[in-house]
Amino acid sequence: MPTVMSADGTPIGYESTGSGPALVLVDGACCFRAAGPMRPLAAALQHHFTVYCYDRRGRGESGDTQPYAVRREIEDLHAVVAAAGGAASVCTMSSGGVIGLEAAAEGSGIAALAVYEPPLLGADPAYTERLTGLLAEGRRGDAVALFQSRVGMPPEAIAAFRASPGFAVLEGIAPTLAYDDAVLGPGHLRPGVAAAITVPVTLIAGGASPEPLREAARSTAAAIPGARFEVLDGQTHGVEPAALAPLLVKLLS
Repeated sequence: MPTVMSADGTPIGYESTGSGPALVLVDGACCFRAAGPMRPLAAALQHHFTVYCYDRRGRGESGDTQPYAVRREIEDLHAVVAAAGGAASVCTMSSGGVIGLEAAAEGSGIAALAVYEPPLLGADPAYTERLTGLLAEGRRGDAVALFQSRVGMPPEAIAAFRASPGFAVLEGIAPTLAYDDAVLGPGHLRPGVAAAITVPVTLIAGGASPEPLREAARSTAAAIPGARFEVLDGQTHGVEPAALAPLLVKLLS
């Protein structure tokens, strides 16, 4: 498995598939290459792009140098773009969208950016306090459930998922939920980020997602000069790769 060294010396595991222009995929919370939408999405895109998937730090095959800082995650994306040849389009999911937008604002070789539902829902100090407490107590399952509730998953769906074999995978990377909370920060882009982005950007929302997530994508697009906003009918926050891939081909080819 290839790795690339980030600026702080942390190894970042990645893989590539397909042929064509480089496209880097950036996961959101609770996801990495072995658990989440990016490998299926890469498979759906491999005839159009050379697709790079990587494990965000603290997940999968990547390291987790401490102390954590959001800046390190931006540097990780820079490092993967460099490994992809120094220029690439980027598609991000959920909280990964903030990493992509911050990196694009720095002119890091990102040629174009597609951002699916960044959960910029405003500050929630109570959530941060509760998440921090649960992780400190080692209650990883409760931390994952709290996050799922935060992004709009119904209680009955959370309960069903907790009873499934896949829930243990998310418990294993539950500490990184604090990283995603730090990435989202005050719940909006940092001042100056939107105005500094000069590459083509498209914000995408699912037509069946909770309205706060759709509005977050819409308002983020409105804040970035020249950005587009697209809706994928029938999709939720857990977008189906087969539904997203044709739009990405249209936007990023």
